[in-house]
Amino acid sequence: MRLAELVAALSLGVDLGFGQPMEHVLRQCLIALRLAERLGLDDDTRMVVYYTALLVNVGCHSDAHEQAKWFGDDITLKSGKYAYEQRSLAGAAATLRLIGSGNPPLHRFRVGLEFTLGGFRDLNGMINSHSALARELARRLGLPDAVQEALAGSYEQWDGRGWPGELKGDAVPLPSRLAQLSEYVEVAHRIGGTGAATALVRRRAGTQFDPGLAVEFCREPEEIVGGLDTARTWEAVIGAEPALGVWLGEEEFDAALLAVADFVDLKSPYTLGHGRAVGALAEAAALGLRMDPAEVTTLRRAGLVHGLGRLGVSNAIWDKPGPLGAGEWERVRLQPYLTERMLRQSPALAPLGAVAVQYRERLDGSGYPRGLAGGAISRPSRILGVADAYQSMIEPRPHRAALQAAEAAAQLHAEVAAGCLDGEAVAAVLAAAGHRTPRRSAGPAGLTTREIDVLRLLARGCSSKEIAAQLVISPKTARNHIEHIYAKIGTSTRASACLFAVQNGLL
Repeated sequence: MRLAELVAALSLGVDLGFGQPMEHVLRQCLIALRLAERLGLDDDTRMVVYYTALLVNVGCHSDAHEQAKWFGDDITLKSGKYAYEQRSLAGAAATLRLIGSGNPPLHRFRVGLEFTLGGFRDLNGMINSHSALARELARRLGLPDAVQEALAGSYEQWDGRGWPGELKGDAVPLPSRLAQLSEYVEVAHRIGGTGAATALVRRRAGTQFDPGLAVEFCREPEEIVGGLDTARTWEAVIGAEPALGVWLGEEEFDAALLAVADFVDLKSPYTLGHGRAVGALAEAAALGLRMDPAEVTTLRRAGLVHGLGRLGVSNAIWDKPGPLGAGEWERVRLQPYLTERMLRQSPALAPLGAVAVQYRERLDGSGYPRGLAGGAISRPSRILGVADAYQSMIEPRPHRAALQAAEAAAQLHAEVAAGCLDGEAVAAVLAAAGHRTPRRSAGPAGLTTREIDVLRLLARGCSSKEIAAQLVISPKTARNHIEHIYAKIGTSTRASACLFAVQNGLL
């Protein structure tokens, strides 16, 4: 398949994570390409513009757990990005008003106090890490160095007041400048038309935006944004991939799906490595049932992407330690549907969405999103549903600790007895789970056994104090371990440490 299809599908989840309508990122890609064409850029540079525009915000969900901790709803927080100028007092005030949202006054006061002590630094660090994570995903997808460099500079500004604030002016890669201007133009045009988009570009020219690009846009804005509302956006973006495009063979496709699964799972410390684990477990169960090889491959791949729709639901719900309300449950029930909607337009990805959309359905009709029952649920979906249920049980969740394997098996058998789960699928998944390779005893990058224990807790969102309490060590020792871990694996952020732990099978 074409890599553009997978990246475009992922961008639909990024849209929802920012509180924007689907295809916001696709439209900003078209705007960037139209500007690139007017500038006379060659195919190689236009390819960099293309993938930079599609991936520019792909890392922004990686700290949704922390965003929800401070501001109540990470999607509401990110949706305010386009309402104010970067680093403006009005924008800062709007952000501060969200602290502790959705909680009682006393809780909001406590959160506000904690935020004044360390939250500003955390928030700044989050933004700095987003471009680094986008660059890492581009690397794992096999995109060229030029794309990686453009993504690394995608939050820099013309006046040097961006993030991380190391570049300014012409030192910011041209594709980065094009992607950023196009992102804001798309929102302004969608909300207020060509006039609003032009006014925005003129107002921020020389500060956030490259003044030369601003002049080029304002010369004939309708030529750049015209027809966006009526265009068949998906087909236009896939068809506009410069040069011959990036095509994936079977192994490259699997590697790209695995990279996307790992990045989606960064959304919550409770789901780290979930997608790759479910994919492997479902595949092993299908092999045990001697299913057709093509069906096994589709099932494994569906397992990798079955959680894409989580990007469209706030971490205020996913990471809530107490019971969910009726409205919150309705959002959760949308998750498989959103996954299908993201994958359905790609001929290569649509079969995966057809399996993933049913993984929460149950034989007695009690599942979601459509309440299917009995034979209406496909065999691959039944296996995927059991693999997800088992893997979820043995992972910690905000409202409970991880279950022991025996407890998880007992619950699955109870679901079979109640007529909810397929007995054959449960038997196959449990057989596959019982023959898994044990965890390695020595860690990568020279990590000690204790450092691996600390890294696992760190990845799950525990503070140094909480890590110390669980491992019966002092907070200072825990902090020292964390510093040593960061030094050994060559990172300085929790999100990157999470990714390292996932990629090395430590979770």
